[in-house]
Amino acid sequence: MKVLLVNGSPNRKGCTYTALSEVANVLNEHDIETEIFWIKTKPITGCTACGTCATIGKCTYDADSVNEFVEKAYEADAFVFGSPVYYASANGSMVSFLDRAFYSNSHGKGAEAFKHKPGAVICSARRGGTTATYDQLIKYLGISQMPIISSFYWNMVHGNTPEEVLQDEEGLGTMRQLAHNMAFFLQCLEAGAEKGLKVTEEPKPRTNFIR
Repeated sequence: MKVLLVNGSPNRKGCTYTALSEVANVLNEHDIETEIFWIKTKPITGCTACGTCATIGKCTYDADSVNEFVEKAYEADAFVFGSPVYYASANGSMVSFLDRAFYSNSHGKGAEAFKHKPGAVICSARRGGTTATYDQLIKYLGISQMPIISSFYWNMVHGNTPEEVLQDEEGLGTMRQLAHNMAFFLQCLEAGAEKGLKVTEEPKPRTNFIR
């Protein structure tokens, strides 16, 4: 089993990375492979709703890390998406990254990269805006049929530097419990797969509210 953790911060090894590393370390203790995928600092364009992904099976913009991530996502069993807080919300690059990753996949190879795979969101802030950021990012999982993994508190850490994050004992404990819960859920999925259990697929109607 493998969990793909996404570092949405422009700082490769900053506060968000520190929190993700805490999750990854515990997952490794459960013999679960992890990879921290950094979205990098190159500008990430937002989705333009061009619809090309429905034809070519991936986002038409191939100059950044979005398509690279989606290809890795097909091989992953679960995800943790991490973002710093900018003005009480996720940073712009992370939002553009997720918009295109999820939208292009839903029009690409049948949305199999994310569907029915457990996911979690974590956020990092010096002080405030964490719950707003969490609420913002969790919606990507909720619309993609992804079981959402929680912890014993909101998935957040506080600190202005990685060293300060390491002093946030409650935040780090939240990350570790998140990892334990993720490992347990993956083990349950594996046991269910061995018994041949599958999710029943409901036909998806599309209704526009125009008379």
